[in-house]
Amino acid sequence: MNRRTLLRALGLGVLGLGAGAAVVEGGVALASIPEPPKVPRGAAHPRPVPHAIEAPALMPPYFPTPHLDRIPIPGGAMHGLPGDGNLVAFTIDDGASSEVVGAYAEFARRSGMRLTFFVTAQYPSWTEHAAALRPMVESGQIQMANHTYSHPDFVKATDGRIRDELERCGDFIRTTFGVEAAPYFRPPYGNYDARVLAAAKSVGYRQAVHWYGSVGDSGPITDADMSMLIDRWFLPQHIVIGHANVGTVLNHFDEIAATIRDRGLQPVTLDDVFTH
Repeated sequence: MNRRTLLRALGLGVLGLGAGAAVVEGGVALASIPEPPKVPRGAAHPRPVPHAIEAPALMPPYFPTPHLDRIPIPGGAMHGLPGDGNLVAFTIDDGASSEVVGAYAEFARRSGMRLTFFVTAQYPSWTEHAAALRPMVESGQIQMANHTYSHPDFVKATDGRIRDELERCGDFIRTTFGVEAAPYFRPPYGNYDARVLAAAKSVGYRQAVHWYGSVGDSGPITDADMSMLIDRWFLPQHIVIGHANVGTVLNHFDEIAATIRDRGLQPVTLDDVFTH
């Protein structure tokens, strides 16, 4: 039995990464690894691998710039990309590890991978790697979106705290990278309600972005588990969440690129798909 078959046979049940398995990083509780992810009602779980799509034979950089007819953002909260197609949005949260942020920048540079970073602005990693990231931000290959300044649980925060966290992070992104993060934000831990959405909208953040699959690295994860999750979740029209917090992903960049390429998928940023 080869390694990929074995990993599929193991399934998610052996991970021990279910709901409530909160991890702590730097003394602050980070999100529980989102398994299963929040998905729209009635959505398939997960979508099938697109065997019918022939993978493009590309040399590095693997991924071309897409040219799409953009559609309006739906507003409210979003878990996947709309419609049928071969798009995938890989979104990266937090930034606790400067090493990982820098490695993502290099991965994007050499592969052409399109990424949306949900920046937690308190981490120095974003300033430390701004020079490497800025040219790709300016070209549109990398998008910067808002994941708050200090990662509080918005459901437990006051309206004023919600607005302040988003505005401080937005100011940081604007000053550091010269772009506007709004209207996209990701509420910490994925927690939101109607009040949170209303408070965010009042300061220009009209689109909460969730996910339809995770590589499981908000905290420590083994290489085998990450490989299994990469295989499970990089599928058409999925928004996949990763984190720039722990080093496991450093061993999996080529695997992520190969999975996307071999399935004939096109990586996109949110701005590639939506207009606002």
